[in-house]
Amino acid sequence: MTTISLPARSEVPVNDTWDLSSLYPNEEAWEAGLRELESRIAGFAAYQGRLAESPAVLAELLQFDADTDRLAERVAIYASLRTTEDQANSAAQRNMGRFESIGSRLDQAASFIRPELLAIDDQTMERFLGSNELKPWRLALERVVRYKPYTLGAKEEQLLAMQSEMAHAASQAYTKLTDADLKFGKIKDAEGVEKELSQATLLEFLYSPDRDVRRQAFHQYYEQIQGHENTLAATLNGSVQGDVYYARARGYESALQKALFADDVPMSVYDNLIASVRKNLPSIHRYYEVRRRALQLDEIHHYDTYVPILSNQKVHRTWDEAVSLVIESLAPLGDEYCSVLESGLRGRWCDRYPNKNKHSGAFSCGSFDGDPYILMNYKPDVLNDTFTLTHEAGHSMHSYYSARSQPFQYYRYVIFVAEVASTFNEQLLTVKMMEQAESDEQRAYLINNELDSIRSTLVRQTMFAEFEKKSHELVESGEPLTVDSVKEIYGGLLRDYFGPQFALDDELSLECLRIPHFYRAFYVYKYATGLSAAIALAQRVLQGGKQELNEYLGFLRSGGSKFPLELLRDAGVDMEQSGPVDTALQRFDTLLTEFESLIGGE
Repeated sequence: MTTISLPARSEVPVNDTWDLSSLYPNEEAWEAGLRELESRIAGFAAYQGRLAESPAVLAELLQFDADTDRLAERVAIYASLRTTEDQANSAAQRNMGRFESIGSRLDQAASFIRPELLAIDDQTMERFLGSNELKPWRLALERVVRYKPYTLGAKEEQLLAMQSEMAHAASQAYTKLTDADLKFGKIKDAEGVEKELSQATLLEFLYSPDRDVRRQAFHQYYEQIQGHENTLAATLNGSVQGDVYYARARGYESALQKALFADDVPMSVYDNLIASVRKNLPSIHRYYEVRRRALQLDEIHHYDTYVPILSNQKVHRTWDEAVSLVIESLAPLGDEYCSVLESGLRGRWCDRYPNKNKHSGAFSCGSFDGDPYILMNYKPDVLNDTFTLTHEAGHSMHSYYSARSQPFQYYRYVIFVAEVASTFNEQLLTVKMMEQAESDEQRAYLINNELDSIRSTLVRQTMFAEFEKKSHELVESGEPLTVDSVKEIYGGLLRDYFGPQFALDDELSLECLRIPHFYRAFYVYKYATGLSAAIALAQRVLQGGKQELNEYLGFLRSGGSKFPLELLRDAGVDMEQSGPVDTALQRFDTLLTEFESLIGGE
């Protein structure tokens, strides 16, 4: 048996690593940046108690705070990226800890800003907002002031702040239980190799082409979940009770309204997403039946929904070949977009390949002053790594355009729109690869990949979003979450979303007890809206002309200069309407019909 060892970080060719000199040329320069950041802590005291004094004083403070934040971002990102290169590098870990210590002191020093702003009376604030000195800060101030109806007195705010560690107790208990204390045993994979079953590896087993492996992993895993169902229901109940408590304490109508308020998203967006997906569920049910027939199963279970319908296409695509394909697929975005991105990908924006102790997975890390870096663990024989590359490139180009078009205080974009730019790129890559498919089987494989992406990102996350809404509403009505109540809610959703022909194992109604997203409530819907917007925008750019392209590039340049729904409307999609979600699910239905014809229907 051949054993392939990962190289040590010191053995990786320099050109395959990122060049962090756009942040700091060396460790000594970073040390100087860290010292400068620490020296700024004392500067905040000069402004405390003075923010209502005049527009000029407030503008001066806001500039000082932004300059400090900008320096902190630069110092933090350099230190953080160094830790990801080799997580066993104790010097890098120490430097990150040093920054975090200074960052905590900075937060404390600047903690007076928000309360003082909110204490300024409405008449004075209105006068301040009309001044020339505060013109560059008007939107930033308005975003703070809009929280005034939901801000309590100083003593109450202090009490809520003191509860912050307690507020995370349920989530921490859940994490310790599922990641550390629960023991799921071992399972032999399709090659007969015995591997540990865990919260982290369950999905790996569910991708197995061996159905016995999938079935055993599913039941063995849920045997432990079932054995601890009361504890898990209690931790979930504690988390939801906390959400409801904080929403009520601040005067929000509901926990959902509190969660949506930050992005200025109306409840109708959340409700319309659920309604649109439910309206299109017959197409999803048809997909499961196509999957059942293609896998030649008597009945389809949940553990049959992850394994690829078609065997993985053999591929060997070098880094340069992957970059060429990505750039070719993104040609509709114009010469500037492609030339900048190609220069970065062939240059040293990316840390390309795995090495010993390197951070797993992939991410993009953009900043105001540095290049928009990408961490990859690229493998030439894995098709999905090309999709991962274009996905992260989408984030990086979003950061690139935003940082060059907006002032620092408005360049950061929120999660609601972050996934649009990345999944937009995936859509263009899918279209290009389908055009270039050399056989029906290759095209069918790509279509299946897209179908599963829409199903898992749009449909499944919407089901999760509906569970979050229903579970919080139950607690808000005065009823706690128990094993029976969560099974009733989640079991009903499973029946609706998977359809009458799907074989639902009894244990699956406990799936809601193992989903970590539910401890960050009302977040997952953004995956669904993001993909819907990306599909609609990709079709609009591909089918449109110069105006449609310019509107999309304008969206990338806009950063956080407007609330997310307004940014997307400017780009050409209105997420307050059902159109984008319907467009995405119509694409699903069209692709499913083609997929059936390619694999032979019955």
